[in-house]
Amino acid sequence: LLHSLLSFTNRIFNCHPTETPPLPAPFYCYRMCKGLASLSTCCLERAKELKARLGSILQKSNWNLSCCKIGHNKPTLEECLKWRESFEKLLSSKYGLCAFTAFLVSEFSEENIAFYYACEDYRTTKCAAKLPAKAQKIYDEFIGSDAPREINIDHETRDITRANMLMASPSCFDPAQYKIYMLMAKDCYPRFLRSPAYRDLVCQANRSAKATKQRRQGKKV
Repeated sequence: LLHSLLSFTNRIFNCHPTETPPLPAPFYCYRMCKGLASLSTCCLERAKELKARLGSILQKSNWNLSCCKIGHNKPTLEECLKWRESFEKLLSSKYGLCAFTAFLVSEFSEENIAFYYACEDYRTTKCAAKLPAKAQKIYDEFIGSDAPREINIDHETRDITRANMLMASPSCFDPAQYKIYMLMAKDCYPRFLRSPAYRDLVCQANRSAKATKQRRQGKKV
């Protein structure tokens, strides 16, 4: 099993088989700069599943799997460094959201970001008549006792949300959404910034910036 995990990691990162990663292999399940072609089938399928589940939410957030491809669609050094400033700045960046979502996919906890954006979409629903059905769908998906993507919230918050469901309003998921936001901000976000994959993104963006600068200087000579 260990050999399989290391092989899996090596395929994604193109690292040497003798190099032992400092974190468990699932943390290496993404690397934007190598594109989707380098992702394992398991991770790619989970990412596709997440995209399918979020649907229009991801489109509204200007996020899709293609933004992870190498080439012109990769974050600059300045953008990567801005992600360190705050969790909000990470989520407001389409590349940051892509990288962070892929990180959650690698940790098998992508239900957190899926729930967060499902709530964002729900809150902006203009037709009040659609709220009950949309609220029930979110509840069944993320909060109910048999929810396939159950989020980790305390019993009090779960009970409050259940009570709010009796009269669905745009704010009925606010307590649960806040809990999940803080969970990601205090737990997932710091681990993302410490992850080898994020550091690698910064290093590659730095190399790209230096190469661009050298090309410009060469043209001036």
